[in-house]
Amino acid sequence: MSGARVASHGIVVAARWAILGSVACTAIAVAVAPGYPPPAAPAGQATVRETGRSAFTQHIADLTDEQLATFALGNRVFSTEWVEAPASVEQFDGLGPYYSRRSCSGCHVRDGRGLPPSGTRGDEGVFGVGLAREADGTLLPDPRYGEQLSERSIPGIAPEGKLDVSWHEQSFRFPDGELASLRAPEYQVRDLPLGPLAQDTRLRPRLAPSVPGVGLLEAIPDSAILAREDPDDLDGDGISGRARRVPDGPEGAFEIGRFGWKADQSSILDQVARALKLDIGITSDMHPTTDITPAESLAAKRREGGKPEIDPKLLSALVDYCAMLGVPARRNVDDSSVARGERLFAGSGCTSCHGGAYTTSASEFAALSLQRIEPGTDLLLHDMGSGLAESVSDLTVTGAEWRTPPLWGLGLHNRVSGQRYLLHDGRARTLVEAILWHGGEARSSRERFIQLQAAERRALIDYLESL
Repeated sequence: MSGARVASHGIVVAARWAILGSVACTAIAVAVAPGYPPPAAPAGQATVRETGRSAFTQHIADLTDEQLATFALGNRVFSTEWVEAPASVEQFDGLGPYYSRRSCSGCHVRDGRGLPPSGTRGDEGVFGVGLAREADGTLLPDPRYGEQLSERSIPGIAPEGKLDVSWHEQSFRFPDGELASLRAPEYQVRDLPLGPLAQDTRLRPRLAPSVPGVGLLEAIPDSAILAREDPDDLDGDGISGRARRVPDGPEGAFEIGRFGWKADQSSILDQVARALKLDIGITSDMHPTTDITPAESLAAKRREGGKPEIDPKLLSALVDYCAMLGVPARRNVDDSSVARGERLFAGSGCTSCHGGAYTTSASEFAALSLQRIEPGTDLLLHDMGSGLAESVSDLTVTGAEWRTPPLWGLGLHNRVSGQRYLLHDGRARTLVEAILWHGGEARSSRERFIQLQAAERRALIDYLESL
C-alpha cells in the first residue's frame, strides 16, 4: 500500500459484499510466468480475461477474502449516487452544493472514459471544466467561481454556469488521397449567476480517463520514471520528456506526479480525493473544504454531510477499489496485420513515449507486486504543440505539455461505453484523428504516420485496437 494512502484498513463488512453482483465480475488472470508477461498480458498477473462491456470493472487475481470485501465496498462507493444533506443515508450525504455528477461512475462510464458535450445546447457531456488564471507564475482559481465550473447544484442554489461547445471541422487529406476529418472545440460559458468570469480566467476542459491499471502505475518506482527523463534532449531524438515534481511536505520535498492529464497528482488517493471535492462536492480528510468562494455565500450556508463528508474507511476502500482493477488482455496478438502494425508503431518513433516496460514495486496486492508491465506510457510530460495547448501555464508545466496517457485497454473503449473520445478534451473521435493532433515533440512520428501507405496505416491502427 502506498504510504500516501489512507491508513485505516481492516474493514469488516458483515453483509459480505463479495457475494453481490458487483463482484460477480470475478476475473481469471491470464497465466504468466513470473516477471515475463506474454504479449497478451501487458499487466502481468494483473491482466484479466474479460474483454466485453465489463472489461474495465474486473478485479485482479489472488485477492484475499478481506481484499475482496474491500473491493466490493469500494465498488459500492464508486457507484453510489451522493445526495444532499441531511439524508437518511448518512454515509452518502453531503452532495455539492455544486457538482458535475453525483457519483464516480457518473463520469467514469463502466470505469472507462467520459464523453464530451455533443454541441447540443443543454448537453453537458461528462466533462470537468477547470478554471485558472496566471499570477506570478502560479495558477489561481476564478475569484467568483473557484477551481472548477459546476453545471449542476442542489435545489435552491443556482448552478455556477453552463458550457456550450461548438465543434469546428477541418478535412485532412493523406498523400495517397485518403480523407480524415479533424474537429476543434470552441467554448462559451453562459448563465453565470454571479457575473462574468474574471477577465484573465481560462477554461481547462478535462475528459475523465479510464480507471483500470492505476494500481500498477502507482507501483512503478520513481527511479524508473526518472530514468526515462531527457528534458534537454541529450540523445538528440527530438523527445524531451520530463517528470512532474509535485511539492510534498517540507520545502523542497516532492513526489513524482503520475496521474491526471498534467501529471499533477502523485497517488491514487490524491487523484480520488481531489475528484470527490471538485466533481461531486464531497469533503475528505485530504480536502476538508469544498470549492466555494466568498462570493458564493448562499452555497456556504448549506448543510454539510459531516466533517469530513466521506468516512476515511470508505475513502480507503474507494482508493483500494481503483488500485485493484485489472487490465484487460490484448486481443488478436497473433494476427499478421497486428504484428505488422506493432513494427510500424515502433518504426514511426511512437514507442519513444508510448513504449517500454517497468517492474513494479512490492505491494500488499499479490497481482500488483513485482510485475513486469507494459502500460504504453512513460508517465512524463511532453510538449504536444500549439494545436493541443491550453492558454494557461505555471512555473512547473506549460500549456502545451501533457502527460503521456497509457495505451492499455485502448481498443476496448467502444465496447465498454459505446464510444471512444480521445485526448484531454475528447476532440478526437478515432485513433487516426488522435494521431493527427500530435504535434511538438510528436510531430516527426505524426509525419511518419502520414507518409505511410493506407494499408500500413490500417495495420498500425489494428495494433492499437489490439491493446
